Amino acid sequence: MTSPNIAVIGAGNMGASLIGGLIQDGHPKDKLWVADTSIEKLTPLRDRFGIHVTTDNKTAAKQADIVILALKPPMIAPVARELSSVIRERKPLLISIAAGISTTHIKRMLGDASPIIRAMPNTPALIGCGATALFANATVAKETRNLAESTLRAVGSIVWLPDESLMDIVTALSGSGPAYFFLIMDALQKGAESLGLPKETARLLTLQTALGAARMAIESSTPLDELRRQVTSPGGTTEKAISVLEENNIGALLKNALQAAMLRSKELATILEEEN
Repeated sequence: MTSPNIAVIGAGNMGASLIGGLIQDGHPKDKLWVADTSIEKLTPLRDRFGIHVTTDNKTAAKQADIVILALKPPMIAPVARELSSVIRERKPLLISIAAGISTTHIKRMLGDASPIIRAMPNTPALIGCGATALFANATVAKETRNLAESTLRAVGSIVWLPDESLMDIVTALSGSGPAYFFLIMDALQKGAESLGLPKETARLLTLQTALGAARMAIESSTPLDELRRQVTSPGGTTEKAISVLEENNIGALLKNALQAAMLRSKELATILEEEN
């Protein structure tokens, strides 16, 4: 299969991570474009990867079979309107990674029925370990879905959503989720330090334990609650620690945190649609 021409609009962290992942995945450099208003962001990408760069969004989009909008939500409306004539003419696959902007809203801004896929990646995509949820509108054919999936697999794992409304939950879980784990790891490290461990020792043990637990969970078909039980010997130290967490209702606390993030995602989406 011939590799598609891909234009990434936006050279921020997520746009740069997509470019890096695609290059590492073997995508031809001469079929990658990135557009941004900032020369300071474009120059390192050109020098490092040898790809096409431009400050003109239309120039990049005119080359593309796939246009990826790697932009902050407030920038989607002006850029979509700027690109609308190019999108109508070329009919590329459009992938948006802007949180809170629905495919229906993007279609309305473009004034076109082009295939649109909405994606919610997370920041570990920067190191190729992202988790990305995808939703395709009704105009996306199976072959096009496969194309989007192969493109975004370059930065991590992929799941498809049957309903776009689930994106708000995904935003709360995997979109915001890295921050939750960083918070927990930071608390564990500082707790160990306060009990007497040297800072670097506490940091190393915290991070390696988190990595090891995640890898065990990924590489095992055993449910998470069972994995926890396997580490928790009756009457032992782990059981004592778990009892403290459960007495303080950690499950309800995390559920409430997810719900708060989900509701905020819905609120922000409503604000963005009203403004545009």
